[in-house]
Amino acid sequence: MLGWALTFLVIALIAAALGFGVVAGTAASIAKILFVVFLVLFVISLVMGRRGPIA
Repeated sequence: MLGWALTFLVIALIAAALGFGVVAGTAASIAKILFVVFLVLFVISLVMGRRGPIA
């Protein structure tokens, strides 16, 4: 998930450097959404991983 966010971030930076504003904006928005989803899933996995053994 983080890899996809970084990929879209790189696409956004390249598109912005080449002057494609709409493509850069769209890729940056997708990168933000994927990064937030990654953070939420990461926090959930941390919380679920700290459970003790079920007796």
